[in-house]
Order: sequence, then C-alpha cells, then structure tokens
Amino acid sequence: MDRAPLYQEIAESIRQQILYGELRPGDELPPVREMSLRWRCAPGTVQRAYQELAQQGLVIGRPGQGTRVAAPLGEQANPLRRANLIHEAETFLLSVLAAGYQPDEIEQAVRLALDRWRAVTSQPPPAPAHRLRFVGSHDPAVALVAARLRELVPAYELQVSFAGSLGGLIALVEGAADLAGVHLWDEESNTYNAPFVRRLLPGRRVALLTLAQRRLGLLIPPGNPRTITGLADLARADLRLINRQPGAGTRVWLDAHLRHLGIDPAGITGYGDEVPTHADVARAITSRRADVGLGVETAALTYGLDFIPLTTERYDLAIPAEVWRSEAVQALAGWLDSDEAKTVLNDLGGYETQATGQVEWVE
Repeated sequence: MDRAPLYQEIAESIRQQILYGELRPGDELPPVREMSLRWRCAPGTVQRAYQELAQQGLVIGRPGQGTRVAAPLGEQANPLRRANLIHEAETFLLSVLAAGYQPDEIEQAVRLALDRWRAVTSQPPPAPAHRLRFVGSHDPAVALVAARLRELVPAYELQVSFAGSLGGLIALVEGAADLAGVHLWDEESNTYNAPFVRRLLPGRRVALLTLAQRRLGLLIPPGNPRTITGLADLARADLRLINRQPGAGTRVWLDAHLRHLGIDPAGITGYGDEVPTHADVARAITSRRADVGLGVETAALTYGLDFIPLTTERYDLAIPAEVWRSEAVQALAGWLDSDEAKTVLNDLGGYETQATGQVEWVE
C-alpha cells in the first residue's frame, strides 16, 4: 500500500483528535507555522490539510481568529448533502469489506465510534457554572471521565489539556490546574507518582486517585513485519521510532530503560520525532511514518496494531487537598470506585482495574 500524501496524514491526525475529544468544538488549531515545524513540512502542506478539513465542515477559518473546530452541524437544506453522506459511507464500507471485515463487526465498530463521539461532544444545557482544569499525561480514558463528570455533576465541566505528566504537576505548582494526570515511574524507589509529587509540591497534601493500571509496550504494525521483540531492537538501523515529548511519563520510562540497556538515544532513528499523545504514536505507525513506538495497549487496540507488552504502570489523578473536597471531585472519586467505572475501562481494553478508585495521600 502506498503512503498517503502528508497533507492527508495531517488532516487525518486532526480528525482523530476531534473524534476522541482531544479537540473540542471551538478549540483553535495550532498556527500553520507551528504545525509545519512539528510535521517538518512546508506551510503550504499544512494549509492544504486545513482546507480539506474545512471542506468537510470539521473546522472553520476566520481572518484574525485562526482555524477552530466547528460545532456539530444540524441537518441542512441541501439536497446533495445526504447523497454525499451515503457516498462516503459506501466508500468506507467497500474499503473495510475488501479488507475482510464482516458486516456485523463493521456495524459494531461504527456504533462504538458514534458512542464515543456523542460522549465527548454532547453539551447538555445549562452551561456549566464551574470548571475543573485537568492538565497532564494523555490517556484515552480521560475523555470518557470528562463526559461522565458532566453527567454526575452538570454544574461542572472538566477542561482537558494534555501536557505530559511533569507538565501536569508543574501546572499544579503554578496554580494553572486543579488536578493532574500522572504516571511517572521513579527509578530509585520503583514506585509511581508519589516521589515526584513530594519533590515538586513539598509541604502540600495531595491525593493520588488511581484511574487504572494500564499496560505499556511497543506498538507495531499488524503481523510484526520487522520482527521486533523488545526495547533492544530500537537500536537497529532499519527501524524508525516515533517518540513522546520530554516530560511525558512514557518518555521518562523509556529514557530510564534505555540507560539500563546501554543504548545511546542519539543512535536511535526517529528518537527526536516527538508527538504529544498515544493516539499520535498509533497514527504515525498506521500511516507508516514510523515502524515502532512506545504507548498504551488501548491505542494499539483502537488502531488495529500489534502490541508487545513491557510493563504495567499506574495512572493517577493528582488532586490537592483543597480541590479534593469539591463536590465534583467527590462525585468523580465515588464513580471511579464503582463497578460501572471498572466495566467502562475494561471495555476499552488495555487496563487493569483492581486499583481503580483507590486513594493514596501524599503529605
């Protein structure tokens, strides 16, 4: 299969971010210059991607206001609209049927995608009177947690920003976040999160509310065509890595284990090619931009990739004591400690939920 043009890869990356709630209606897309540096391409390539998204009604560009994610459209009085939708659906069906999928599993996948879309784009009235600011590591379940919070306490909204685990804790320090998503492995104690909270927020009482244990490993193309077996293979000259950004918990774990293996990151092809989320890692491998990346199993399952497990890590919500007492956080903590929450996470795949809802206090 030939690789898609780069502008289509950029457009598809943004479409997936919209689908999974990483970009919400009204959010501004990065400036063209910033995206061209990120994708290492000419500004015109990014502009073409934005134009394609605009033609599909997913984004709106206005002079002086940048390009923003469009609000969901209602039915329009255009007789060609439904015909175009049917055409797009038939094109998709022919593609997946030719790939060997059965009608029943296609229908199930479409229903799941629609359910996820509704969960992250629903905006039930009235508008929330309060916001909880989440900053931290990317996890596919965060969008579901945000949607569930709106159902539990309609007066609250979880405002989500992915900036890596260290970025989340720094945001707590600076007062720019109310809770942080973290999965930072401490090499010295072989534990997660608490040592970093003590170092960065000394003297503050912080709750670590466990979202889940999640499986971390290597994401690779289906069938493992390059015969990858583990981290040591990253040093191979014929492999290209897609990496996470500095400060991401995944990057912290990778760098520590590369040191143990005696592998110089400078010798790894693609080590400097960085993306902000696990979904971006999966998309880079799906589009053949890379051969391997470190990420969570949930992303591999979502994108139909193979997965080589390496460890199970603890993903916590770090919540200062003064925020812990809020109505919204108490409702969220109660839900995470329920069988319903564990079922939702298990249905996503890639999680272990024995510790979901447990609380550890860091003094």
